[in-house]
Amino acid sequence: MTETWDIKGAWFKNCNCDPGCPCDFNQAPTHGNCEGVIAMRIDEGHFGDVSLDGLKFAGAAYWPGRIDEGDGHIIPIVDESADERQRRALLTIVSGQAGGTIFEIFSAMCPHVREPVFAPIDFEFDIESRKGRLKAGDLIDSEVESLHGIGSDDPYRILVKIPGGFEYTGPNQEAETALAKSLKVSGGDVLDYEHENSHSSMAFVEHAGEVPAAA
Repeated sequence: MTETWDIKGAWFKNCNCDPGCPCDFNQAPTHGNCEGVIAMRIDEGHFGDVSLDGLKFAGAAYWPGRIDEGDGHIIPIVDESADERQRRALLTIVSGQAGGTIFEIFSAMCPHVREPVFAPIDFEFDIESRKGRLKAGDLIDSEVESLHGIGSDDPYRILVKIPGGFEYTGPNQEAETALAKSLKVSGGDVLDYEHENSHSSMAFVEHAGEVPAAA
């Protein structure tokens, strides 16, 4: 019987676009290119018989144009608390080798993959207030807060729902739109950027696939 993997948990997507990521609407990025991060806190997960509960991973990426045009660069970052088997499992998943549509897409669109980094990942996530923080070693530092209306301090809520989509795969297939108050990536070369008041998506997601025989 083929072994399977499954991960469920909290998900950030923070990028350089204006709030309301054009990717969600199948449109070109706000500034012509894409500079952003994804990260997940696995609340419940396994890779075959390897437990992934409580672990986190992230990726810092750059595309010179639309994501679907490819030629992307990415640094995979894995929670340093993961043991050797867990590290291999997470890297196999995020590389797209074990299925999971979103990871297969990232793999196909990112031919320039840096060596993986194992680092502490701080992951604060309050989807009700649309606030949080992501820090991955010295590579990623991002703070998220709720959107506010123009000229108002009142929180402003927007939900994005993509039926049948491959990213927001949790309850109701939707994500909260938030504000990346700050987004800093310090990966060198094209993976070195800093933005303020840009886009953030917050969601609970689930991804699954099959464990490759080679794993």
